[in-house]
Amino acid sequence: MVRAFIFPGQGSQFVGMGKDLAASFSEAKETFQEIDEALGQDLSTLMFAGDESDLNLTENTQPALMAVSMAVVNVLKGQGGIEIDKVCDFVAGHSLGEYSALTAAGALEIADTAKLLKRRGQAMQRAVPVGEGSMAAILGMELSDVQDIAGKASTQAGDALVCQAANDNSVGQVVVSGHIGAVQVAVDLATEAGAKKAVILPVSAPFHCSLMAPAAQDMSYALADTDIRPPCVPVVANVTARGESEPSDIRRLLVDQITGMVRWRESVMWMSENGVDEMIELGAGKVLSGLVRRINRDVTCSSVGTPEQVEELIGKLG
Repeated sequence: MVRAFIFPGQGSQFVGMGKDLAASFSEAKETFQEIDEALGQDLSTLMFAGDESDLNLTENTQPALMAVSMAVVNVLKGQGGIEIDKVCDFVAGHSLGEYSALTAAGALEIADTAKLLKRRGQAMQRAVPVGEGSMAAILGMELSDVQDIAGKASTQAGDALVCQAANDNSVGQVVVSGHIGAVQVAVDLATEAGAKKAVILPVSAPFHCSLMAPAAQDMSYALADTDIRPPCVPVVANVTARGESEPSDIRRLLVDQITGMVRWRESVMWMSENGVDEMIELGAGKVLSGLVRRINRDVTCSSVGTPEQVEELIGKLG
């Protein structure tokens, strides 16, 4: 069995996530406490019982999702003696999930990751004033067709407005990002072209497009001051859709990721082509497991985020 651990990104969050892990395992509780201390913020209380609107602020969502993923990783290690490099061959994460993957593989310290994701969320929100940017999911169309539509939308919207493919999530599921006017034109064009569905997403900023350049610049400074070690297994990067292990490359790719397209479909395909036949999603929700099944039905996929699921995985791998 060739295995990869995968880590969720924004959209998987929900109020109450991680609470049962903290109540069941000391390793999870200590993980949340460490992240709270690193941020100087009671993030865990917000996660367990806060307002949904506060959790959905990207500066909170990003470290919170990482916290749940790392709580699972630390419980696997503490309760089951499970070491990442002994049980899997690759790690990968969707957008902010790439930071979780790097932390799980030992390339980043958990406190550093929490601070980086907090700063990343703040920088991405600052990059474009609220109300000026948007994202939309286009379902039932190939990536190349959506890219063509995004280009036409930018031209038709005028005034140098941006619309770009931001997430290639799975076969027939592509997300576009940019100025709100251009994204709306893309939705209209996609609908006219026969998309199964084209809908504006409830997000606070236009992620993974050129409008995020100020955030990329800010993160280049933050990452320059962060120690990044070689991961214990290759991390499949969103930008290149292949395994990466060199710290200087990882640092550069994390900057490029902010304005670049998340190549999740290609990442899953690359892992499959390199022998991976099982992917296990560690953390909140099961969004990535669903995407993997749509990309390659031959890959066994499961989600591990509850105490029961963690104990089952320990029984399997321990």
